Parts: sequence; C-alpha cells; structure tokens
Amino acid sequence: MVFSAGRGTPGVVAVVGATGRQGSAVVRHLLKDGWQVRALTRNPSSNASQALRALGAEVQQANTEDPASLRIPFEGAYALFNVQNPMTSGIDAEVRQGSNVAETAAEAGIRHVVYGAAGVSDQPTGVGSWDSKLVIALRFRELGLPLTVLRPMAFMELMTDQGYYPQFSTWHLMPKLMGPTRPVGWLCVDDLGAIAARMFADPERWSGAVLGLASDVQSIDECRTLWQEQTGRKPRGVPMPEKLFERFVGKDLTTMWRWLQTGQFDMSTQATREVLPEARTIKEWLTQRPK
Repeated sequence: MVFSAGRGTPGVVAVVGATGRQGSAVVRHLLKDGWQVRALTRNPSSNASQALRALGAEVQQANTEDPASLRIPFEGAYALFNVQNPMTSGIDAEVRQGSNVAETAAEAGIRHVVYGAAGVSDQPTGVGSWDSKLVIALRFRELGLPLTVLRPMAFMELMTDQGYYPQFSTWHLMPKLMGPTRPVGWLCVDDLGAIAARMFADPERWSGAVLGLASDVQSIDECRTLWQEQTGRKPRGVPMPEKLFERFVGKDLTTMWRWLQTGQFDMSTQATREVLPEARTIKEWLTQRPK
C-alpha cells in the first residue's frame, strides 16, 4: 500500500519531540506531503511550537515522562514518529521515555512507528546512546507495533549548530579521539525528515526495516577542506581538554568517538540514495544552508 502525497493518507501522524531538530524536520515534510500532523511538545506556547502551528500542524501538549499525557494526542492517530534526546535527559530517562511512548502507542492502536534512532549495529557496542536505542526498539517490537528504525549517522549540523557543541567537539575533540582521517557518514537533518516522510508513505515496504543513513562519507580533515572552500575561512572553535568536555556533557560522546576509531560497520550511502536520491552531500549542504 502506497499513499500518495495529499491523497489517500489514512489519518494523523503524531510526532514526538516535534519542536526538536529531527521532529520539526519530520513535521515539515509530512505537512508538505499532505499528511495531518499532530505535533507533541511540552511547551505549546514556545516560538518553535508557534512556527509549527503556522505551517498547519495541530500542536498538543505532552510529556514523555508522563504516559497519561500521551493518551489524548495518540488517540485516533494512524502513525507515529518517535525520537528522544539523551543529551538533555540522560540515557536512563531516554529508555524510560521511549518505553512510555511504545506502551501508550500500543494502547492507542498506532499502526506504524518510525523511530529516529542512532547507532551502527543490532548488537550492543558499549556506547550508551546507541545501546539505549536498541532497548527502545525492542520494546516497540515486543508490543507488536510495526516499526521502521532510522539510524542517521553524523548530522551535518554538528559543524554549525551551537546546541551540538561544535566549537568544542566536531573540529577538535572528535578528530583527536576518532582520528582526523577516519571516514564519517553524514546526513543533514532536513533530509532525515524527508526520508521519514517516505517511510510513512509506503508502510508495507518499510515496516520492519532498519536503515543506516548517510548521504556522504568524509573525514573531519576532508570536511575542513570543504568548509574552507565554501566559506573562505577555517572552521571556528576552541580546543577543549577531554576531561573538561566530559564534565559538561558526560562520557558518552568520547566513548563513541573512541569506538569509531577502529569500529567496523557499513557506511554505504546506497540505502539513503535509494530512498532519497536528492539527499545532499556536504558540499551541497554547505552551499545551500542559511548563512
């Protein structure tokens, strides 16, 4: 069953974390494709919530720490996009929140879940924010929910977005621990939103799929060169000692970067290109992004 944009869409898609980077991108693309979107947020009066409402989303208040608050937003919804952010909540809370979403979605009779996850394998790696997503995905499956798992690799916004600590990590500590010439798979957040929307449009094809997503593969050194070619300057940033960085954000990211130094996994762009042929390379993204 394939649902064409604007015609034949079977109902509402509820989007958890709708005002975040991934969630808002998914909302935009679902609305563009003609879906009814129920955007869930803890703060419906925020500027980000108002922006989604202006685009046509139905904004509803919900807190993934409180399953009762999810029941009304999930009621009558056909499908669900789920994402959690362990960088703000911590890994234990991420698992708890994801489980709350899964259990409430099962109660509501949700018929398709697309999960914005992360990681490189179906097996534990010792990287907390990757392994936690295996636990959450398992909970959805245990409850019998048709599930599509998206595993975007590094977001291109890591190079620019202050919320990702770029000045401390991407250009300095990440290459120090991972290696400046180590290949990295990249995807921009907007393309993640477009890919998620295509999952909802063809549930029979994508239910049960686990997709590692990257539209370009470049080392940090190669990214530096591309950045300088596009901007005419070196990336800005301030080096930070590893221990000081961990005091701010914990050890999960440094553990991840050490794992990536030698870890082996599929970094092909083929799956991404099959879903979204126009997914941007880093050079294209740097050229097109708002200045």
